[in-house]
Amino acid sequence: MARVFDPFGELDRWFTEAGRTPTGVAMPMDLYREGDEFIARIDLPGVDPASIDVDVDDRTLTVRAQRAGQSAEGQKWLVRERPTGTFARQLTLGYGVALDKIAAEYVDGVLSLKIPVAEEAKPRKISVVHSGAPAQIEGSIEG
Repeated sequence: MARVFDPFGELDRWFTEAGRTPTGVAMPMDLYREGDEFIARIDLPGVDPASIDVDVDDRTLTVRAQRAGQSAEGQKWLVRERPTGTFARQLTLGYGVALDKIAAEYVDGVLSLKIPVAEEAKPRKISVVHSGAPAQIEGSIEG
């Protein structure tokens, strides 16, 4: 039985647990595979693009961003539901991704990470060489 390659391993379990935390709510994410890339799209509306930091240490990818609070003198809040401060989200990456080729782009409040599958982890066809062909005998039969 063939197994499907999944370099993210136990991410489903981890995201279920992380999604229950306030930081998971502040940085909702979609993660999917498209061809030979994994795509993570993280909502970061209202953050200063200069505050976005993405780094990889060993196999842990960390995204940090900051959303500043806005307060003016004499302002009295009636409702304040938008979280402010520094937010972080971590992904534990498997061994089948190309860490040196991860790309990040921030457009319209969404951070998109493209995480390519490593060349050595891609499925490939292996050709089979047949070397058991019958040998031909040359010469004459004497009788």
